[in-house]
Amino acid sequence: MQEARRWVTSTCQQLGRGDLADCAELAISELVTNAVLHGHPPIRLQLRGTPEHPRFEVHDNSTVAPQPDRGGDNLDFTGLDLDSIDDFDEDQLSSILTVGRGLDIVARSSVSWGAEIEEDGKAVWFEPAAEMAEQGGADFQLTHAVPPLADNYTRVGQIAVQVNGVPVDAFTRFHRHFRDLRREIRLLALAHEDDYPLAKVLSEHFDALEAPLRLNMGREQVDEARAAGRTHLDLRLRMAPDVARQIGGLIDLLDAADEFSRANRLLTAARVPAQRSFQIWFLGEFRRQAAGAPPVRWGGTPGTAAPSAAR
Repeated sequence: MQEARRWVTSTCQQLGRGDLADCAELAISELVTNAVLHGHPPIRLQLRGTPEHPRFEVHDNSTVAPQPDRGGDNLDFTGLDLDSIDDFDEDQLSSILTVGRGLDIVARSSVSWGAEIEEDGKAVWFEPAAEMAEQGGADFQLTHAVPPLADNYTRVGQIAVQVNGVPVDAFTRFHRHFRDLRREIRLLALAHEDDYPLAKVLSEHFDALEAPLRLNMGREQVDEARAAGRTHLDLRLRMAPDVARQIGGLIDLLDAADEFSRANRLLTAARVPAQRSFQIWFLGEFRRQAAGAPPVRWGGTPGTAAPSAAR
């Protein structure tokens, strides 16, 4: 807990936003405590947003949404010896002051906050305020990943797509990058549409791709390969040609998101060249094979990330 508070305070100072440190420290304490008590490990902290609108996220593997309450304004501290409060250490003091308030302290310490539920966990996030609200605070915002489509979504007129030599680690990083970027753009559009009008447009495109990607990217095959200790695998997929073209179009959307990231100083960094090269090859296989081209096996390395022609 102390480590999380030190991290969030130091991060605010590094961003030049020391005015947010006090509220950020209060909110992160509550969310990490909530994740430890009610979530599933591992617990991961992330910084997102922009220097003007920094956002802190607490991730865990539970899909149960937080349950905000507003009972904190009626606390009864009868019997608490305030004369000896300096004798409590930092964690004990934090526990005493948050008893009965639950997530109300997060709402009062934030200009916006909420949770996004994924199929395998959740991210609870907040944008810290400069001053803690005396009562009320920001409303809780709950969002969900787009649910998977019906099984018959791509059964008519399917084609086989073979993506050969996929590095398990590179695929996993790509999957996380896409999820983080999609959430980043969506939350900016939700909380600051006037400041980032392009975020809404990008968010709509990401949401349109969510269901096809979840159904057709072969994540289950990758998970099985990882469990078996394999570092590479050949994906075998079937889908409609228009779905393959749609997935291939993510190449252009990710390039647009990189430009948006650089232009708006997003704390979600633009991709490094090796990430982009892998993604261009991987997504390009869907686009190429939808047009009737044969598979091209991945032949890159972490440093060069260059594909080689299939033999």
